[in-house]
Amino acid sequence: MHYNYKYRLDPPEALTETLLHHVDTCRQLYNHVLHKLTEADEIPARYKIQGTLPDLKEWWGELNDVHSKVLQMVVKRVYDNLSTLKAQKESGRAVGMLKWKPPREYRSFTYNQSGFKLKNTSGRPTLWLSKIGEIPIHLHRDIPENATIKQVTVKQEPTGEWFATFGVNVDGETPEKPENPERVVGIDVGILKYTHDTDGTAVESLDFSDERERLERAQRELSRKEHGSNNWEQQRKAVAQRHADLKRKRRDFLHKLSNYYAEEYDLVAVENLDAKGLIELPGNSRNRAGASWGTFLRMLEYKCEREGTHFAAVNPRGTTRECASCGTETDKSLWVREHSCPTCGFEIDRDANAAWNVLSRGLEQVGVGHSELPPVETALPVDTTVPAKRVVETGSPHR
Repeated sequence: MHYNYKYRLDPPEALTETLLHHVDTCRQLYNHVLHKLTEADEIPARYKIQGTLPDLKEWWGELNDVHSKVLQMVVKRVYDNLSTLKAQKESGRAVGMLKWKPPREYRSFTYNQSGFKLKNTSGRPTLWLSKIGEIPIHLHRDIPENATIKQVTVKQEPTGEWFATFGVNVDGETPEKPENPERVVGIDVGILKYTHDTDGTAVESLDFSDERERLERAQRELSRKEHGSNNWEQQRKAVAQRHADLKRKRRDFLHKLSNYYAEEYDLVAVENLDAKGLIELPGNSRNRAGASWGTFLRMLEYKCEREGTHFAAVNPRGTTRECASCGTETDKSLWVREHSCPTCGFEIDRDANAAWNVLSRGLEQVGVGHSELPPVETALPVDTTVPAKRVVETGSPHR
C-alpha cells in the first residue's frame, strides 16, 4: 500500500537559498515546457519531451544545478495538469487553458526513485538531497521498517516553513476483511455534532471561533500595510501562519477521529456526501466548508483499508426522512432535531435515526454475512456526547 509521511525540515540559511534556487529553476522549466506544448500542433509524448532535457542543459546552464530526476518530474507535472484539465473539460466543466506559474504559485520540487537518502549525522537525522546537501529533519514518527521510500517532495509553505513529504510503499499483505463482521457502526456527519453513530456516541465539532478571530484580526492588519513592503511581508507570513494553524488543528482532529473508527470496528458505514456540491448551496456554506466532510471520508476510507475494515459509502438520500424502525418517510425541517414517526410512533434523535439508516444501507451494500440487526428500539444505546477537544487531546472519543 502507498502512504505519505510528512516531516518538517530545518534548513540553515545557506541551504534555504539553494532550495529557493531549485524551486525557481523548476518553475521556469515548467513554464518553458508549457510554452513549447502550447505552440505545438500536436502534444508529443511525455518521454519525448524528457528526452530533450540533456540538450536543453547545454544552453540553459542553471538546469545543471538540479538533479535530473527532479527535472523529469517537472515535465510530468505539466502533463499531469494537462490530463486533469482534459478530464474537467470532458466532464462538462467550463475551464480555460493552463497558465504560467508565478513564483507565489510554485513552491515545490520532487525527487523520484533516486537522489535522496535519510541519514543520521552526529546523532541527528538529516535528509540528503543530491545537488543540495544534508538538511536537518524532524522525524516525529518512524517510517515503517517494511516500507520503501519511492519519492520525496520538498515544499515551502506560505508561512516560510519547509516540509518533506515521503511517498512510501509498505510491503506485506493487506489485512483480510472479516467475512462476518461483528463490530459494525453507522455514522451520520453534521455541523454541530460532527459525527453521531449507532453506538450512541456523538462527537461535537471543533470550535474555531478564537482561531478565526485571530485570523481576521491579522488580515485587517495586513490590509493596512503597504503592499510589498517589509512590514507587509512580515504580516503576510503572520496571516499564513493563522491559516496553517487552522488547517493543522482540523486535520489533527479528522485523523484521530477517522483512526478511531477504522481501528475499533469491522465495518464502517458513512454517507457518500457530495462535499463540493454542499458547499455551493446557499446559506451556511462557511461551516459546511470548514467541516471538511470530504477529507474525513477519504481519511476514513484509506485507514479502513489499512486496518482490514469494511468501508461502505452509501447513498445519503432520505437517510434523515426515513424511519429507521418502519421505513416510513417523513419530511422535517432542519431545525427539527428529533425524529418522531407518525406511523409507528418511534422517537429518536434525528442524527441517530440517520445513522441507523446509514448502517442498514452499508450492510446491504457490502453484502457480508452479519447477524440480523435487532429492532432499533431495543438496540439503542445511551447517547454520549463527546467534546471535540477530548478527541484532539487523547486521539479517540473514548480515551
